Amino acid sequence: MTHPHPTDHIDAMLHETRVIHPSEAFQASAKVSRAEYERLYRQSLDEPDQFWADVANELHWFRPWDQVLDWQEPHAQWFVGGQTNIAYNCLDRNVERGYGDKQAIIWEGEDGEVKTYTYAELLKEVCQAANALLELGVQQGDRVTLYMPLIPEAAISMLACARIGAAHSVVFGGFSVSALAERINNAKSKLLITADAGFRRGKPVSLKVNADEAAKLALGLEKILVVKRAGTPVEWWTEGRDVWWHDMVDKQSDQHEAVPLDSEHPLFLLYTSGSTGTPKGVQHTTGGYMVGTYLTTKTVFDLQDNDIYWCTADIGWVTGHSYSVYGPLLNAATVVMYEGAPNQPDWGRFWDIIQKHRVTILYTAPTAIRAFMQHGDEIPGRYDLSSLRLLGSVGEPINPEAWMWYYRVIGGERCPIVDTWWQTETGAIMLTTLPGAFPSKPGSAGLPMFGVEPGLMTHEGEELGPDDGGLLVIKRPWPSMLRTVYGDDERYRKSYWGEIKGVYFAGDGARRDQDGYYTIVGRVDDVLNVSGHRLGTMEIESALVGHSSVSEAAVVGRPDPVKGEAVVAFILIQDGHTADPSELRRHVTREIGALARPDAIYIADALPKTRSGKIMRRFLRQIAAGNEITGDTSTLEDPAVLEKLASTPAV
Repeated sequence: MTHPHPTDHIDAMLHETRVIHPSEAFQASAKVSRAEYERLYRQSLDEPDQFWADVANELHWFRPWDQVLDWQEPHAQWFVGGQTNIAYNCLDRNVERGYGDKQAIIWEGEDGEVKTYTYAELLKEVCQAANALLELGVQQGDRVTLYMPLIPEAAISMLACARIGAAHSVVFGGFSVSALAERINNAKSKLLITADAGFRRGKPVSLKVNADEAAKLALGLEKILVVKRAGTPVEWWTEGRDVWWHDMVDKQSDQHEAVPLDSEHPLFLLYTSGSTGTPKGVQHTTGGYMVGTYLTTKTVFDLQDNDIYWCTADIGWVTGHSYSVYGPLLNAATVVMYEGAPNQPDWGRFWDIIQKHRVTILYTAPTAIRAFMQHGDEIPGRYDLSSLRLLGSVGEPINPEAWMWYYRVIGGERCPIVDTWWQTETGAIMLTTLPGAFPSKPGSAGLPMFGVEPGLMTHEGEELGPDDGGLLVIKRPWPSMLRTVYGDDERYRKSYWGEIKGVYFAGDGARRDQDGYYTIVGRVDDVLNVSGHRLGTMEIESALVGHSSVSEAAVVGRPDPVKGEAVVAFILIQDGHTADPSELRRHVTREIGALARPDAIYIADALPKTRSGKIMRRFLRQIAAGNEITGDTSTLEDPAVLEKLASTPAV
């Protein structure tokens, strides 16, 4: 007899009933209506070859494909035999279509410096960078590591790599020396592109120092190309290895022919740090990723020609790859990029940027939204946010109260919100609510994107019905999916296709309601088993944030001899409020039941987060259990937060 797995059925405790409809005016001009979504979605499942061929034909191919999909589980090849180049599609194609004078990038530095590039100017910059890479010995098929602040040269470097057929591996500028060296070595990169420093919270943060230390551990590295961003003194310069960007790139010709590349040619590696073991180099290829990011950007963000679009993600994360660089540029959009912190010089910086550049679409993370919430409605109220017409959320499930604050305070109750579920591995958005087609439900990611066939299953592969929570799986291949884990195909098979037979599963739990909307309840690893009930942490966190005194919450379990696991909450308090632990326990009981009532509450000044804003729950589990803090803390924004939390008594 097989025993049920502890996360096979996840109990739904929180019942969100609010439904927000897009305005009639928004629906009238939307790219995709409800009827069109239903027709196209049906076609994408019933006639996938025709559907994806039609989308791909909107882009440029040097050679047409022979076959849309060759699927040998778990390996997909899309647009087999076709040749294309994603940088050509982002730049040359748009210049040829008459967008040469349109702004491609509006960049703002943390220090207030602004640079803009039209499509024609960006094409020239990328051609010069491509020629520089060739002079530095980079060849088609090589890997190039980027370790940079969020400056225009970062996007230019990515596009230059894609133009010559070298795979880029972007390592987030907040990562440590050891994390950088490990990724350079795993990718076998010959070239590292970095900067003297980037600005963060008003101070230059040196990247060249870390690059030099990592280079001592990365024996295959031949050259380091350095952008002068901050003008800070560079302590160490190795002649013959280190090259200034302005010396190497600026002298190059601005003419370069993009290389026709096989549809399955590797485009980039992006390392996800697993909770254990070596980082996984998720490998994406050219044609399918291009088609997936192009279609999702156009439809999810309802892109119109005059939009000013801002995705706040750093390019060190997949969101920055897909929705700051490739997806928007494939659609000839105008993209805002901002180098610095959201609270520099104060918590009004994002709203100042929106007011100044007349941003129409904002795509940001729940953790940022909750941080803004903590500082009240008054700060955004000082700015003119009337240019905004669409809001987006990405990175983790957004709790309903943060969703409603975003909708009310930032969007003025006129902007639809697209909450998006996807992963580094999926390459593009998989679940969302298309803004002109469907009403939104706060906290729910929504419906499947075109060509995505999701399901909810148990570990045994048993299908679950509506209003039952389980493991979120994808039942068929999609163009932007990862192709393998670089250098470790066995890990790819085991991590994504080995858990449940015949489907893709990457670790998230979800439930589906009667309307077919999916709500993500958190990582399956984070599901708590309390007295035989399986509770998603997101629901308890949402209940806590629903209390007027709480701005952010993270919930973990700690072993309990009676219940199996006890609920432990770490909370941040809204400015101007005080916390009453017994009232918070009563509030959670009222909202979702006594079962979810926290046994211990830690009132914190800050939570341990990566610089992308992800809460590192594994450290919270160690603190909750009273264990010593172990594991790599180098990716944290502020490792000192852990020591402070560990010495904070629970209430």
